[in-house]
Amino acid sequence: MNQAAGPHGAAELPSVIVDSYNLELRNQEGFIGDRASKRAFAEIIEDWRQRLRRVDDDPLGDVSSDEISKKKFEELLLKGAPEVAGLIHGAIEDFANELALVIRKFLRTKGWQDTERVVIGGGFRDSRVGELAIGRATVLLKAEGTAIDLVPVRHHPDDAGLLGAAHLMPVWTLAGHDAILAVDIGGTNIRAGIVVLNHKKFADLSKAQVHKAELWRHADDAPGRKQTVEKLLTMLKTLLSSANSEKLKIAPFIGVGCPGIIKPSGAIERGGQNLPGGNWESSKFNLANVLKKSIPTIGDHETMIVIHNDAVVQGLSEAPFMQDISRWGVATIGTGLGNARFTNRTHSKRGDI
Repeated sequence: MNQAAGPHGAAELPSVIVDSYNLELRNQEGFIGDRASKRAFAEIIEDWRQRLRRVDDDPLGDVSSDEISKKKFEELLLKGAPEVAGLIHGAIEDFANELALVIRKFLRTKGWQDTERVVIGGGFRDSRVGELAIGRATVLLKAEGTAIDLVPVRHHPDDAGLLGAAHLMPVWTLAGHDAILAVDIGGTNIRAGIVVLNHKKFADLSKAQVHKAELWRHADDAPGRKQTVEKLLTMLKTLLSSANSEKLKIAPFIGVGCPGIIKPSGAIERGGQNLPGGNWESSKFNLANVLKKSIPTIGDHETMIVIHNDAVVQGLSEAPFMQDISRWGVATIGTGLGNARFTNRTHSKRGDI
């Protein structure tokens, strides 16, 4: 591999064709996907609390709805007073209806027609409350006659956002190497990690694992774009140093998941509004070029950077496990609702690349 930049945001990937991603459906109130985000769940909880306050004390006390953690919600659901558990159940039901509505809208678009399964990822999925909402939305869709399964992403969402990067390149290009560097840039966190491929025995990358990772919650620091990129580069260089110490042979490849529509050049066309400090969509800024300039080589080879939408990358972590169907999608519940729809290459009429 000696290319300076890859086919960023490509529709044709080694194992799938990306039929649609970053679908931005709107109504009079704004983006429809926002109705099934983490923020939306907090707003639903708050709405229930306000209605209860009109007649009695708030069963959740004085704490702000958006400050209650996923772990706390789960604890209250399982062990809290019946009224508190009932409030959370009501919020789960309302959120499940919103999620079902959004999936229903997606399925009506050309790019999502004939979808057989939707993987639900993102931070909200990593909780019992999230799992119940996913299950309830599946029941609601099937009850109305929509034959589709919504399934939680099998890996921890933080890991899935890194593991999918291994599917951005053909496996043969990674031959002779143990692992790759992967990056997941989100509206709250940035995560960078070493993904061990285990591809000698499992060519489909079904046994790839996150060997080591660095997590930075940039939302706590409110950095500018320059500081954000500098921190990311520090994280990547620390991981490279660690890999060298462990004698892991890192492929000269960095896979990056990032919100928004990604141009072939690696620039963000739109959808980067939740990224920290500064205009990530500026015509004068190209993340791939910045990373390449700072890390020009890995080992004895020129570094190759490939950037794609973060929901696409998280969805790709499921590719080895979706071979029983032809068309499937992903929806990531986080700061917003990321989304992508795939057709497996083995089922595609367009043939292999």
